[in-house]
Amino acid sequence: MTMTKEERVLRVINGQDVDYLPSQITFSDRTRDAEITAALGIGPDELDDYLENHIHIALSAHDKTLFYRNDREAMAELKAKGFGGADWDNNVVYDSWGMGVMVGSDGFFACFHPLSKTATPEVAEHMPPDVNREVLFQDIEDAVANYNAPDITRPGLFDEMKKEVDELSGDFLVMPSGYFGIFERSYGLMSFQEFMTNMAAKPKVVHDMMDKITDYRVEYAKKVVEMGFKVAHHGDDLGTQAGIMFSLEMFREFLLPRLKRAWQPYNDAGIPIILHSCGCLTEFIPDMLEIGLRVIEPVQPCMDLEYLKREFGKDLVFWGGIETQGVLPFGTPEQVKDLARETIRTLGKGGGHIIGPSQEVMNDVPIENVKALVETIVEERQTVLGM
Repeated sequence: MTMTKEERVLRVINGQDVDYLPSQITFSDRTRDAEITAALGIGPDELDDYLENHIHIALSAHDKTLFYRNDREAMAELKAKGFGGADWDNNVVYDSWGMGVMVGSDGFFACFHPLSKTATPEVAEHMPPDVNREVLFQDIEDAVANYNAPDITRPGLFDEMKKEVDELSGDFLVMPSGYFGIFERSYGLMSFQEFMTNMAAKPKVVHDMMDKITDYRVEYAKKVVEMGFKVAHHGDDLGTQAGIMFSLEMFREFLLPRLKRAWQPYNDAGIPIILHSCGCLTEFIPDMLEIGLRVIEPVQPCMDLEYLKREFGKDLVFWGGIETQGVLPFGTPEQVKDLARETIRTLGKGGGHIIGPSQEVMNDVPIENVKALVETIVEERQTVLGM
């Protein structure tokens, strides 16, 4: 049977038969595409086809700063439309929430937190228009009370997302970006240390901040449903390499009820929910299954992959899993092939797997290892279904 890429991913998510398992490989720095395609010996528009990619991530203008932090032209356009700010002299760009992101970083690195009372008048000048500049200089209680989420009705916010879901669906499963969800956005605004400390020391401040972010996420979810997306996405890194980020008790107090509220529009519309979370979050999975979780992305091998497949394989789809911290950047192509083969056979046995690395591919991964990864995906993606 012949399937579109969109159909293939949706059938995997829905537990239906497919011709072969879909896959996705994403590079961390969008400005490297020309360099990567040249090294692979392919044309500038052929990268997704070469990588066998099945999923296209659609970004609202509020999310583009995270992904295009190194692209001066894109940032200038965002600033002109009121969705970002840039301080190139200090290698910082600012998103619509007022959070600063480090330029040149190989991944998202929040380097300025608007509610941490560390701003200067010069920093305030770079803030996008939706940020109340007074909160930059207030103590945390007043700052949270006076802070407002960015304007979700600002013209142009969803124009590109709507265009992409209309034009690319079928060729790809178009997924709406949900990165920096509720937990991540909270510590991105306060700073990680202040947020984690205040969960115990000033819980009301944390609850109030998270409520404002959740209100935004609910409205964002309604827009996603309205625009016709076939899947939902939410991003919150809930684990470390060794275990969960905070206790199960705190998860159930601070985050779980808000995730349930933010995901309700998706559940009401019957749209499967994809959760991005790095780290080991095994202890949180049963609770999130109860509120609609269907896919975990990118599945990192700090979790026991065999245990995940055995315990949750009937309820969850696993996206990713191929380790990116040791073998992919530093191993030989043959070692990459062995690793990829083992991971695909563990998570993909009988289906339920979107093949991919356990994180975006960073700049330290040799092109030869990217080639080895793609070759192994093509070799294994069909065979594993009959295991």
